[in-house]
Amino acid sequence: MPEIKNEPIRTKANPIETQTRSHSLALKDRHQLAVTGVSRIISCDETAAVLETPLGNLTIGGQELQVSELSVHSGQVQLSGKIEYIQYAENRQSGGGFFTRLFR
Repeated sequence: MPEIKNEPIRTKANPIETQTRSHSLALKDRHQLAVTGVSRIISCDETAAVLETPLGNLTIGGQELQVSELSVHSGQVQLSGKIEYIQYAENRQSGGGFFTRLFR
């Protein structure tokens, strides 16, 4: 019987799972922010945007925020508006199911 290897399936449809993206921020005049390495946009409105990155969830707060460019394939996002703060929060790993937490 052939040996089965547990390797990630590499597809063009989902490049995020197959590679670790580098992540960077470029802020210009507090009105334009370019972010790379974004795996998903969690939420976005005129006062805040929350982006999932390899270094944690990135929250951008401000006024009149708009996503001016979005490339899902490359993970690049450009925001415009008055940027007042940028904050990272660690990505929380699942603590397991109910029984895993119960028997710790």
